[in-house]
Amino acid sequence: MSTTTTTVTTASTERVDVLVVGAGIVGLGVAYEAMLRGARVAVVDRAAGVVGASVRNFGHACITPQTGEAAGYAQEARHRWLTLAPLAGFTARERGAHVVARRPEELAVLEEYRATGADVRLLDGSAIAAAVPVDPATASGGAHLAQDLQVDPREAAPAIAAWLATQGVRFHWRTAALGIETGAVRTARGTIEADRIVVCTNHDVDQLFPALAEAAGVVRCRLHMLRAAIPLAFPLATPLLTGWSLLRYSGFAAMPSAEALRSALAASLPDGIRWDLNQMYTSPPDGSVIVGDTHEREVDAPPFQDEDGFRLLVAETERLFGAPLRVLDRWQGVYASSPRQEFLVEHPLPAVDVVTVTTGIGMTTGLGLAPSVLDAVPGQHQDQVRASTR
Repeated sequence: MSTTTTTVTTASTERVDVLVVGAGIVGLGVAYEAMLRGARVAVVDRAAGVVGASVRNFGHACITPQTGEAAGYAQEARHRWLTLAPLAGFTARERGAHVVARRPEELAVLEEYRATGADVRLLDGSAIAAAVPVDPATASGGAHLAQDLQVDPREAAPAIAAWLATQGVRFHWRTAALGIETGAVRTARGTIEADRIVVCTNHDVDQLFPALAEAAGVVRCRLHMLRAAIPLAFPLATPLLTGWSLLRYSGFAAMPSAEALRSALAASLPDGIRWDLNQMYTSPPDGSVIVGDTHEREVDAPPFQDEDGFRLLVAETERLFGAPLRVLDRWQGVYASSPRQEFLVEHPLPAVDVVTVTTGIGMTTGLGLAPSVLDAVPGQHQDQVRASTR
């Protein structure tokens, strides 16, 4: 499905109740919530459609292993995914996700997380091999994560944007935000006045609020990702995580056995540590398999990608499924990353909010941030970052 939406030309001056800067999944969630509250809503985005992190991912809402504030946002987002899917005309698979375990240390993490009361069903080797099309010789067990969802990442966010446009939300595509102050955003097509402004530009938060981004340590995390044709024994019906994934998501990573797992994986596959691997998979409706991913963090996101990252993904995928892989397309994913926090939610000016998911759980939590953001007192601000707007 094309991610391009017809451009709406901005008048020299327009006035709305809520103006959202950025049409990724976080911005779309804010626009949806504001619309539900009866607000006049506009969205500006410098691209011609949804082309950023919200379409470059697995389409996996990884609900089950979230903890802390991420768990609350994830549950709210889950409800909204299921509500929006029939309205906007995309599919949300409510089948959960699976984890395949191939070593005792992985099983130990899963068992410990299950013991916390998490909605996790442990599986033995034969059960996981019957649930997902991995090479049975590689699987010693696994788990089913009941709360997880899956959407087609190339379809879902563009469909939400298109549906919101039919509900009266005005989209100004190919319209860059040049400056933000309380009550107004100066764009490349004119000024838009608004009672409330919510900036949802993901890693590009540093283009509008550099001091805020620097204070939070926000950088760009870039990923090796690809989509492949694999002759699987049967279709992959749910997202599939591996032991590498258990090191990434907060619920799993906090378990006592996680450090032993990291050591075991590092000894077995040093390149996995070098590339900060999260070996996981989803299958879109066409039966292909999205394969990923690696992680490199820098202030900028150079376009050049080392082929060793792709070779690692291909080799480990063929080993897991016991089948050859044919690459259909490759891309670089990019999202905001911070070593200090999972969410950047700030109020740098009165009636101006900045909202960014600063880890790789944007599809998991992005739709769930809006209620708490819009419930915040509009007048809250931080004088120390006022000068960072430009």
